[in-house]
Amino acid sequence: MSEPKLFTPGPLTTSRTVKEAMLVDLGSREVEFIELVRAIRAGLLALADGTADHEAVLLQGSGTYAIESVISSAIPSDGKILVLANGVYGERIATIAERHGIATEVLRTPVHEPPTASVVREALATDAAITHVALVHCETTTGILNPLTEIGAEVRAAGKTFLVDAMSSFGGIPISLPECGADFLISSSNKCLEGVPGFAFVLARRTKLAECEGRARTISLDLHAQWAGLEKNGQFRFTPPTHAMLAFARALEELTAEGWIAARNRRYQENQSVLVEGMRRLGFRTLIDSAHQSPIITTFHDPADPAFSFEAFHDALKARGCAIYPGKIGGTDAFRVGSVGHIDRGDIEALLVAVAETIDELGITL
Repeated sequence: MSEPKLFTPGPLTTSRTVKEAMLVDLGSREVEFIELVRAIRAGLLALADGTADHEAVLLQGSGTYAIESVISSAIPSDGKILVLANGVYGERIATIAERHGIATEVLRTPVHEPPTASVVREALATDAAITHVALVHCETTTGILNPLTEIGAEVRAAGKTFLVDAMSSFGGIPISLPECGADFLISSSNKCLEGVPGFAFVLARRTKLAECEGRARTISLDLHAQWAGLEKNGQFRFTPPTHAMLAFARALEELTAEGWIAARNRRYQENQSVLVEGMRRLGFRTLIDSAHQSPIITTFHDPADPAFSFEAFHDALKARGCAIYPGKIGGTDAFRVGSVGHIDRGDIEALLVAVAETIDELGITL
């Protein structure tokens, strides 16, 4: 099977050595695996400046599983969540909360605009019933970067609990738990940490995690029970994704060798800068203002030429070894190109050549 470069928000292109790490069968109750789990938990906390007041909880499944685990475990029956939404993933948080019968308020901003700290402050002052606030740090719908630290300060000042979806940012953008004030920060193995899909994780303030006991609305997504199990014997309550965790341990080693998150962020920044400059030179327009653009994923408007079809564009690029994602954003036809994963400037330059060839092949006018 051919292996195109994935210019997507995740799953991402991974290194050969990360893939090769999975060529081992490891029993989930063996000492070696329990030590692997312990090392991964400690490594994740170190990446986020975690202190003795923080815990790392690993859960099987995609990032959305961990989001639902936090929402369904952390919010009491009389709680209320304020969801800041400017894209699909903010809306998904609201949908999850509503499905669990949790009182939910959604503060929406346009997909190309981040929520502001002042708007959050006003919302919290207006509604004293709000107990929890949820923010998507990097909204994968568009690649917009929302103001994590500023909003976190408002949530802390109001005495509320702060839930952060850092799915598309953690590992690619420096995040400090003490600085941003996140009580629960959620991400997954297959994003900027450049592992493979299989598990997600929650970095939580211990006191807030302890408060989750007895609140869970599900069995398999009971965050407190998962933590208690890991603390008791180092094991998952249910079958763990052993191969994905072996790959992740290797991915963490490669992150360290690269120079940690700051170095990876510089690579991603360069990738994104080369991408945008090259795409604009070809005639494409970006959706998000550069002041709010993350280095993770960039959204481009579809060309106005009727000859343009995303499906044909995608297929022609894939034939050249490059995979991208579509995007239907608030009625705007667009597509998304990731600048993350095990790719570098040379890969972005190769993508730009492929885009230029595809435009010419399909007869698209920009």
